[in-house]
Amino acid sequence: MPLHKYPPRLWETMKLKKGIYARLPQHYLGALQDTTPSTPVHWKPLGVKYRVNPKTGQRERVQDIPIPIYYPPESQDGLWGGEGWITGYRYANNDKLSAKLKKIWKPQLFKKELYSEILDQKFTVTVTARTLDLIDAAYGFDFYILKTPKQDLNSKFGMDLKRAMLLRLARKDTELYSDDSVQREKIYNKYKQFEIPAEEAEWVGLSLEEAVEKQRRLEHKDPEPLYKSCVDRLVKELAIQKLSEPQIVGKKD
Repeated sequence: MPLHKYPPRLWETMKLKKGIYARLPQHYLGALQDTTPSTPVHWKPLGVKYRVNPKTGQRERVQDIPIPIYYPPESQDGLWGGEGWITGYRYANNDKLSAKLKKIWKPQLFKKELYSEILDQKFTVTVTARTLDLIDAAYGFDFYILKTPKQDLNSKFGMDLKRAMLLRLARKDTELYSDDSVQREKIYNKYKQFEIPAEEAEWVGLSLEEAVEKQRRLEHKDPEPLYKSCVDRLVKELAIQKLSEPQIVGKKD
């Protein structure tokens, strides 16, 4: 594909239309190309294009400009609730006449043990205070993981958890509370609203590299030995030859 004919911002989109990328499931490609912005965390959008200046009474145009946030690699291993690092400047000694010093604001992190009803397992996760508030607002850890969209989770660990939960819900795994079928059915009914087909659930949260490798394995076929095809052909030829030969029927005395 001659990429030099197209602007660089279109390269990633056009790559998905060629080769093995185009053979990926449509539901996965749709989720991959979803550009829905994440919920603002470190700033509050005004939500309007114009507002009245309280001093002059004149109508002024305003813009919602998000604060640039850096998400370090370790944020993918925990649940930071959309928080990240913010880079800015501060005055030395809080004196506006002093020089500006570069500063990085980082969220306060905690190690918490969270329990999943669907997976029947406890996880030690790095979280923020906002994550704990969101879990409480969702009425549980499993509800938080299943309800929160990908752009708000912003965590590879969180998406891997979501895929595991969705697969268990889709397959109705009997290993969950194997000695208590009543409790198992209660859990499955509680989260029934999140059920999707297993063929779709197994692609949730995969990175593009993981999805390509998965598709490559699905399409991979082991080479067939030549002798096997020759033997099969010989057997068919012998069977046809036997059917074409006249059968001699002996006379009864």
